[in-house]
Amino acid sequence: MMDINTRPNRRLRCAIYTRKSTEEGLDMEFNTLDAQREACEAYIASQKSEGWVATRDRYDDGGFSGGNLERPGLKQLLTDIDDGLIDVVVVYKIDRLSRSLMDFSKLVEVFDRNGVTFVSVTQSFNTTTSMGRLTLNILLSFAQFEREVIGERIRDKVAASRKRGIWMGGYVPLGYDVQDRKLLVNDAEAASVRRIFERFVELGSATVLARELRRDGFRNKQGTLIDKGYLYRLLNNRVYRGEAVHKGKAYPGEHDAIIDEALWDQVHAILKESPRKRANNSRSRTPALLKGLIFSDTGAAMTPTSTKKGAKLYRYYVSMDVIRNRETGEETAPMRLAAGMVEDAVVTEVRRILQTPEVVTQVLAALKRDGGAASEADAVAALQEFSALWSQLFPAEQARIIQLLVRRVTVTAAGLEVDIRREGIAGVIREMVAPRNLEAAE
Repeated sequence: MMDINTRPNRRLRCAIYTRKSTEEGLDMEFNTLDAQREACEAYIASQKSEGWVATRDRYDDGGFSGGNLERPGLKQLLTDIDDGLIDVVVVYKIDRLSRSLMDFSKLVEVFDRNGVTFVSVTQSFNTTTSMGRLTLNILLSFAQFEREVIGERIRDKVAASRKRGIWMGGYVPLGYDVQDRKLLVNDAEAASVRRIFERFVELGSATVLARELRRDGFRNKQGTLIDKGYLYRLLNNRVYRGEAVHKGKAYPGEHDAIIDEALWDQVHAILKESPRKRANNSRSRTPALLKGLIFSDTGAAMTPTSTKKGAKLYRYYVSMDVIRNRETGEETAPMRLAAGMVEDAVVTEVRRILQTPEVVTQVLAALKRDGGAASEADAVAALQEFSALWSQLFPAEQARIIQLLVRRVTVTAAGLEVDIRREGIAGVIREMVAPRNLEAAE
């Protein structure tokens, strides 16, 4: 029988995890991560008789907060735990692993699932015992309390600074640069901002202005082409009035204003009215594109209908068989379709057909035969850029174009069958390239 004193111990692979919230001092030859690791290595060495051995892999997170689990070193640690490469996780203090009680409970679940023990060098306990879990929860509660207190102090400092008009960092708005933690006017960008405000007053439409700016290649401070969402944020940014905003309340800022009060009031008078007008056009006054064109596979017309829930309008195409309670036998196709979905599908099919070589050849031949003013180059460009031209049309104009291009849409069990009026394409393209104003109204 083997002597108990000579029985070999199980080899326990110990992973050391270190973390520091900021990057300050990490470039030093011996930094805080090294100090944490040295203490953990010493603790593992003291447990050598128990079979503890430190792994060679390093799991370090320098400059990462303990308030979440989005840390590269921690993710690699968890991956190696799931792969069965680790038996014990050793840290200098519990809050190095996590400052959140909820996040730590998730980590403990991973440890338990893989039979991994967690050890804190300065707060020694074993997570496999009920007493160890109680101690862990108490310590984590205090760590989370400390984190929340620090957060409250930071928020109070930011609020006090904002009230004094001090710039507290973050996203730097177009028109300004930051120097010594203060906003300074960038003259070139400021001129662009003023022009955007002035042009919005002229057009009265964010959609049209955003399209115009994108066409001109106008980019934001990050070098990205702007969209309507960015434009709205710019037009509502009170920084341009020389103000600092905190939780919706504006205070006089230290920086200079770019937009004067009169121009700001003009823009916001338009913004106050425009949403209602846009809603009326896009909902109540949007015509049904496929009215009189869409049929079920039984031959019954599908009529446009709508229902309203609160402020939102839902549009549909419903078969007359359903409306008049007709017996259709076994249903082979949908009898009710969301209008937006089927209209988008038909427009997509029209775009595809207009770009086929056969249609391009037919259109050019028809234009040449009719002796129209549109050149071949203009016609080809219109066919290729149909999507952009389409988006500039009034809703009523879009409906008229579809009536000219589509003969019939049939809803079947397999999908939609779109029958195009080939003879009408040349006339539509001629209109779209004619010298006329196609700017969309909201």
